[in-house]
Amino acid sequence: MPKISTTASTVVAVACLVCVWSSSTVAAVFTASGVNPAAIQGSVDNFRAALGANNGVGGSFAGGRREINWDGVPDLFSAPNNLPANFFNSNSPRGVVFSTPGTGFQVSANTASGTPVRFGNLNAAYPADTQTFSAERLFTAINSNTVQIDFFIPGTNTPATVAGFGAVFTDVELASTTKYTVFLGDGSSGGQFAVPVAATGGLSFLGLTDPNRYSRIIIESGTAVPGANEVLTNNIDVVFMDDFIYGEPQAVPEPASLILLGTGLVLFLVRGVRWRRG
Repeated sequence: MPKISTTASTVVAVACLVCVWSSSTVAAVFTASGVNPAAIQGSVDNFRAALGANNGVGGSFAGGRREINWDGVPDLFSAPNNLPANFFNSNSPRGVVFSTPGTGFQVSANTASGTPVRFGNLNAAYPADTQTFSAERLFTAINSNTVQIDFFIPGTNTPATVAGFGAVFTDVELASTTKYTVFLGDGSSGGQFAVPVAATGGLSFLGLTDPNRYSRIIIESGTAVPGANEVLTNNIDVVFMDDFIYGEPQAVPEPASLILLGTGLVLFLVRGVRWRRG
């Protein structure tokens, strides 16, 4: 009887290891807001440290993180021009592809281009109501306030998951309206998480990590489509995004591989128990 009990416990433990993606427990939440970059810098840096070293562009790594600060995007793909949805998996491979219910994406212009900065091309009031965390470009969907982010091994079409995701926002003024909807490594829902509010033109940061990893992030930025006049009393809040920070995209294990791994671990541990009792 003791031999059966020990083996059963081992099987349960390994089954939990193989099915860990079924959990929706978030390991850590990093959040901050304030009037300038210094107000959120500490939280951003703590999130970076939790993910590991910056792996830059291209290649594939066992750990670490990737970052997109938009500032290296050429004028050809900046306002008033649109950004290709796969720019950061093709032109500058970092393992993300965007989609939206809208008509595309834009990165704001820089001063040298002559186009109004911080999406002044969409509405002349926006530059005065926004700022950057890393100068001087911002990011948005066009004709929608929703961006879906899917992860891939950089430069490939191989689906991937990441250990965490975080982003900086500017001008979040209405509570619980700018938020993430996250999907775990097995595709199941990991819930929704609100970005903290800040003063007009301020900065907000939300970073999440989860041992179950993320396969997809959907971001809702504010309540209105870019181009609208912001009227908070009518619940119209226009929000833009700055830096994206996320874990190194790693391939999604095939279900068969997980089963084989679990079976192998069970057999190994069971044999070890029998040998110790032999």
